[in-house]
Amino acid sequence: MYSEKVLDHFQNPRNVGEIENPDGVGQAGNPKCGDIMKIYLRVEDDIITDIKFKTFGCASAIASSSMATELVKGRSIDEAWDLTNSAVAEALDGLPPIKMHCSVLAEEAIHAAINDYRKRKGLPVIEGKEYDHDHGHATEVD
Repeated sequence: MYSEKVLDHFQNPRNVGEIENPDGVGQAGNPKCGDIMKIYLRVEDDIITDIKFKTFGCASAIASSSMATELVKGRSIDEAWDLTNSAVAEALDGLPPIKMHCSVLAEEAIHAAINDYRKRKGLPVIEGKEYDHDHGHATEVD
């Protein structure tokens, strides 16, 4: 059911924990399945130098959080914003269709953390996507 990468990131998650005095914090949750994801950012010169997560959820939620942090660490804020749930799922060698919403939560939590960072810097928030948690995908905001 799960790929080796999903199992690896679930059993040995990367970047778990909190950052003291973070530059940005974002949270996403799906009440339907009970998954809650919190992302903490440290940013220097517009580059994500450190990122941590705390996730309460299933194996797919933890693996998605872990992989998402790996994919954006060391990248610019703009590059990190471009991370999609599809890229997270692909990097994990796929997720079962019923678990794709977990990758959406990772994307949403990173977007929330980036927008929190932008607010703290006095910058306008970036309009994002509306998330359809019942169907596990995101749609662009008009």
